[in-house]
Amino acid sequence: MDRRSFIKLTAITGTSATLASCGNPENQLIRFVPDEDIVPGVAIWKPGVCPLCQAGCGLTVRVMEADADVVRNGQAGVVRIAAAKKLEGAPGHPVNHGGLCARGQSAIQITYHPDRITQPLKRAGDRGQGRYEAISWENALAEVVSKLDALEGNQRAVAAVTQGGRGHRAAVLRQFLARFGAPGPITFDLFGDEVLRRANGLSFGREQLPTFDLANTRFVLSFGADFLGTWNSPVSQNVGYGLMRQGRPGIRGAFAQVESRMSQTGASADEWVPVRPGTEGVLALGIANVIVAGQRRPASGAGRAGTLIDGWSGGLAGYAPAEVEKITGVPTARVERLARQFADARPAVAIVGGPALAHSNSLFTALAVNALNALVGAVDQPGGMSFMPQLDVAAALKAGGAGGAPAPRLGQFAADVLSGASAAQVLLVDGTNPVFTTPPAWRVREAFEKIPYIVSFSSFLDETTALADLILPDHSFLESWTEAIPESGAMDAVASVAPPAMRPLYQTRATPDVLLEIARTLRVPLELPWQTFDEMLGASFAALPSSTPDVDAWTDAQGKGVWSGTLPGGLAVPAAAAGSSAPAAFAEPQFDGPADQYPFHFLPYPSNQFLDGSLAHLPWLQEMPDPLTSAMWSSWVEINPASAEKLGIAQGDVVEVASAHGTVQAAAILSPGIAPDLIAMPAGQGHRTFTRYASGRGVNPVDLLGPVTEATTGALAWAATRVRVARVGPPDGRLILFAGGMREHVEEELR
Repeated sequence: MDRRSFIKLTAITGTSATLASCGNPENQLIRFVPDEDIVPGVAIWKPGVCPLCQAGCGLTVRVMEADADVVRNGQAGVVRIAAAKKLEGAPGHPVNHGGLCARGQSAIQITYHPDRITQPLKRAGDRGQGRYEAISWENALAEVVSKLDALEGNQRAVAAVTQGGRGHRAAVLRQFLARFGAPGPITFDLFGDEVLRRANGLSFGREQLPTFDLANTRFVLSFGADFLGTWNSPVSQNVGYGLMRQGRPGIRGAFAQVESRMSQTGASADEWVPVRPGTEGVLALGIANVIVAGQRRPASGAGRAGTLIDGWSGGLAGYAPAEVEKITGVPTARVERLARQFADARPAVAIVGGPALAHSNSLFTALAVNALNALVGAVDQPGGMSFMPQLDVAAALKAGGAGGAPAPRLGQFAADVLSGASAAQVLLVDGTNPVFTTPPAWRVREAFEKIPYIVSFSSFLDETTALADLILPDHSFLESWTEAIPESGAMDAVASVAPPAMRPLYQTRATPDVLLEIARTLRVPLELPWQTFDEMLGASFAALPSSTPDVDAWTDAQGKGVWSGTLPGGLAVPAAAAGSSAPAAFAEPQFDGPADQYPFHFLPYPSNQFLDGSLAHLPWLQEMPDPLTSAMWSSWVEINPASAEKLGIAQGDVVEVASAHGTVQAAAILSPGIAPDLIAMPAGQGHRTFTRYASGRGVNPVDLLGPVTEATTGALAWAATRVRVARVGPPDGRLILFAGGMREHVEEELR
């Protein structure tokens, strides 16, 4: 057949197929009348708030017309809607200043994800099987109300687990639980910053994460904090870092990073300082010792922060550079040089976070770095660190404190359920997946399986939601009112808020509105003063002063997507009073697993793509190469080349990493930016149940973690586990690298 005949044939068959479909009713496409006025081809930019981390970055959402598949009165069809097409950073937002990270760009995939839960579901099989059947909202809410009504007189049998937060959504849940008579929500974040908040409360009277004026500093000394990648408010910190490096003619700030594994931030540093895990605080005090001994600053200048360190008033005699070298492995000459550089470059600031605060002694480390900052006058000064004023949501709402009994730690809650000490009958799960992110020894899955009734508000079926008896799916952030009270990232108080950018695609409901409806439907209504979530937001923002003449703060904030300014008296979270605390002294970090059986320290770190794994269902992030290894769609084990050579491990080989609590297998990546006695793995992969893009992909390093905690806060010490490593076999294709030439380069180096 020649080309001309082939084209004629395909044209005829295509036309025939089209005509055939027009003649069959089952193939007809019904187009419904749109519910809104849409101007074809014209984009509208609406405000939004990024929900993927706690930074609270502002968005601009490009909205245009699009066709959406819908079902109306049992008939499938298509309707034209105003749909979100693209997300960008909001230029005028005081936190992200128009910037947006790759994770934020991918957030739009939440709304259009093919595996999103589109309606309420009721469990139809055994727990964990993932078998559900559809249920109407009316019947679903009636079932929840009946379960709660049955607990009258035993209200403490209700528990809630959430990732936490400082905004209005978290306030709805706290108020709901308090008025019902239940304990407060149990919060858990695998890579949380409870230790740093506690240290800042002790040192400076502010239990929150600090804001760093990087744009005006001349020297940054970071202890473990990946502040350009995954820690705190990365976009805000990237903006400030760029100004520090290139924003001042003739002045280029310097930067040193102290850590055991080179992070994305460490790769950007002028100097990378490897240190033994858990000894970062000793190095900070060694630097302080040199500064005080050289009379560059008086010890008394550290004030309250200095008094919290044992031996501070005596000049830190136990932290002379020679002693510091024995403990940390950092040479004496380098300690002295870093100290001189830090003291002489004015202003200078120290940052601590990440793995440095993931050990049994991490409170000491945080207090030591706080004292170092106070010593050089970096607190509440330009080019230093400060604390962003925080809106007191309860005060703005005039709702009073949440009250109620404090919630236990998640690990303790699980232990209480398993032992029978907890009588939890109903569990609410919102915005967290603890079955995936907690160490095996906590036995969270087993504990949840013992609770008679679980309600999840998730939009996706993950490991925790798969245990739920009822799923009440939330709107996506583009379909509902969204808000955030950023903890860090700006000098003034900030409250982000945005109305829905588009109509809901499915039969979902905003979780705060669901809680408010349940509250007023109970046999004994909870008397929450708001009918809807946007009414609650309006009441809170109405208490704020407007920054635009002749426009109230609520109207102004809706249009801009943010309120920022000076908080009126009584609306700011007050500073904490100085508490009594014994001076902290260095104690050797404790590690799970004997060193003779498990010779390597293990470091699971927040993935640049997925953080703790909560974003692994987004395909754009799955295909985004890791900035240091270029790996994607997979898990890997990072090992020092010298250590790999001793074990007979080559690039891409399959290795087994084992702890006292479990084993995982993944491909090896040889990295010179990691200590010889350290093994590292990114968190995020290894989901058993989490949509088609994440399920069954890679391994979960959390499965190896021991139950070591920091004693004061109870926070998980996620860098305090020891492991052993062994080669299993040659490369088998499981390692996917964007940089295809990396293997050849490493093999040539090993020859």
